[in-house]
Amino acid sequence: MNVKDSMRKILEAESKAIMAIPVTDDYEKAVNIIVERVSRRGGKLITSGMGKAGQIAMNIATTFSSTGTPAVNLHPAEAQHGDLGVLQRNDVMLLISNSGKTREILELVQLARVLYPDIPMIVITGNPDSPLARMADVALFTGGAPEVCPLGLTPTTSTTMMTVMGDVLVVNVMEAIGFTRADYARRHHGGYLGQVSKNDNQATD
Repeated sequence: MNVKDSMRKILEAESKAIMAIPVTDDYEKAVNIIVERVSRRGGKLITSGMGKAGQIAMNIATTFSSTGTPAVNLHPAEAQHGDLGVLQRNDVMLLISNSGKTREILELVQLARVLYPDIPMIVITGNPDSPLARMADVALFTGGAPEVCPLGLTPTTSTTMMTVMGDVLVVNVMEAIGFTRADYARRHHGGYLGQVSKNDNQATD
């Protein structure tokens, strides 16, 4: 198989995986929790994951922050060495683990609930029967499509789905809080997007 044929096969597999993500009422529950804890109570969103899932969690946090919902990424291992102190009473956690069995994430849940027993946990996972899913207040499932990696091991399809699911949450929270282009411009001063948002804002003044 040549590279172009391989590319078509990968695009088809990942597209099908995205379209097979279960669409459930739990997304609305997750959005409502984030809006209540962050926008109304003044808390923040704490994202976390390990390895490749941790990189997705970091991207989700920065996207939320730039769109009106303060968020920080907490490395689950560093949390055990003092970084758990970033957690505050009105925060909400968004945890990502494809297996739902990642030791560091499970330990993070336990440690966080020692500090704040009622802190809500939103989980993105490929395993609905996992320990992490059972610990969650809201569990969002990827659908569990196989990885496109030829070994079936490297996070590829799963991280694509996690990213899309993060986008669903970000966009719906933006709509729920009425986030505008003017709001975006006040938070994004540099680069092309900052310039575009400022120009759009000036044009409407």
